[in-house]
Amino acid sequence: MTASPIRHILFDLGGTLMHSRENWTDIFSHADLALSGKLLEHHIHLDTAVFRMRLHQYYDQRDKDYYETTYHFVLRELLEEQGYAEVSESILRSALDAMYSITQGNWILEEDTLGTLQKLRSMEYHLGIISNAGDDQDVQELVQSFGIRPFFDFVLTSAACYYRKPHPRAFEIALAQWSISPRDAIMVGDSLQADIQGAKNLDMHTVWITRRAQFKADEKRRIQPDFSLSGLNELFPILEELDASRS
Repeated sequence: MTASPIRHILFDLGGTLMHSRENWTDIFSHADLALSGKLLEHHIHLDTAVFRMRLHQYYDQRDKDYYETTYHFVLRELLEEQGYAEVSESILRSALDAMYSITQGNWILEEDTLGTLQKLRSMEYHLGIISNAGDDQDVQELVQSFGIRPFFDFVLTSAACYYRKPHPRAFEIALAQWSISPRDAIMVGDSLQADIQGAKNLDMHTVWITRRAQFKADEKRRIQPDFSLSGLNELFPILEELDASRS
């Protein structure tokens, strides 16, 4: 029995569809100052070094269990420990927005993103984004600001669904948006561990985008994507090959 062509593609976001302009160290410093400055307007004093240290503690934990801890949770927890137990949601959100107003400016679309998405939609592919991120609103705003939101059926973040790639539940929640099986979808991403291994664990087809990829030597030996490409514009021959293999 001939299988139907694959018409569903999941994309990672950072490092795949977009990349950073500059090194993040200085960007984070400015962003943390913007956050603390906004809190100070409400007479809330936050040591940015303590905030960043706490974030890294949670980074270490989420890299082990693949459960997302949002920036909102970290900020509220830290403020409560420092005696600010009654900070309103609007104040917390405004502080986070101030921080993200700095970090968002450091992201830029890859040159081949827009053309690739336009062509895929013209070919009637269904597209989705699955992104590891500590704040859902930040990602939604980024995708909207780039003008690429209309190309996607959904934009799913770990901040919204709790699970981080490569946790299988993250992929299951994404695929449930389309009510399809893993073998009927392709995962395209730059992270061998999060994107490629995570998708392969569910028997999805995988495409590794190598141009921004950072990986450990053992990951390169251990994790074998179905296809490795230097850019998104190389995706179309791969799609034809996959369709041919199912006919």
